[in-house]
Amino acid sequence: MSIFGDIVSKLFGKAKPDQPAPAAQPTPDPVAAQAATDAAPAAAPLADVDVAAVMEQLASESGQTLNWRTSIVDAMKALGMDSSLEHRKQLAQELKYGGDMSDSAAMNIWLHKQLMQALAANGGKLPPELLN
Repeated sequence: MSIFGDIVSKLFGKAKPDQPAPAAQPTPDPVAAQAATDAAPAAAPLADVDVAAVMEQLASESGQTLNWRTSIVDAMKALGMDSSLEHRKQLAQELKYGGDMSDSAAMNIWLHKQLMQALAANGGKLPPELLN
């Protein structure tokens, strides 16, 4: 399974533990993400999942101070995932990052934004400030 698929599974499983986790495909392009969200949000894998609420709960349960709202590393840690540079590079490849992967700061900022957009495109509910 892809890293993005693992993220969706963890979010869905935490939000709806009595249902099997769906398979999800990332939609990294913002225009495609918006189109996917507009087209069929009810059919999306994360439909009705309040991503922010789930992430807040996971961050709280982690016992660490995690700023998942701005940090891809903290978001991955809150989900109990490996947040190493290698895994972030794999996620960047999945989401079609076109920048220099040796510039980890720029990649991390891009990754966080793309992850939030991809979660929304897959039906996840996020506050507007996380999608800009």
